[in-house]
Amino acid sequence: MGSAVVLEEKWPVLGRHEKAAEWLRIWADLGRAPRTIDAYARGLAEYLLVCERDGIDPVAANRLHVAAFVKELSTRPSRRGANVVALDSGAGLANATLQQRLVSVRLFYDYLRRRDCGSPTRSAVAATHPAGISADTSEGWYPG
Repeated sequence: MGSAVVLEEKWPVLGRHEKAAEWLRIWADLGRAPRTIDAYARGLAEYLLVCERDGIDPVAANRLHVAAFVKELSTRPSRRGANVVALDSGAGLANATLQQRLVSVRLFYDYLRRRDCGSPTRSAVAATHPAGISADTSEGWYPG
């Protein structure tokens, strides 16, 4: 319980979404490393904040909402500023960081699907692969 309180203090949005807090508690109870739990919490909290901002219930969200989140992550201005000299445009998160954020969203929706908390169409959606997001329509993790 102690780790859940710390996570909710760091990311208050987690305390406003019972299923998200429950999912993170399960991972902590399973003995996952604190930094892993922290990374999952950060990614999911960022997604939940976007859902709140856009007036979307994350449990009822669909793949278009997740796609909009991915687009936002990949196009938002760099926190380091526009004058950073880099190999990329300075916009959006690095691909590895984007994938890290999406892991928590994917695992959260996997949890909801297994717990039967969401739409019955959750499984007939796009699948993901380590290299990115596929256009495949086989069973996958995106919400329906």
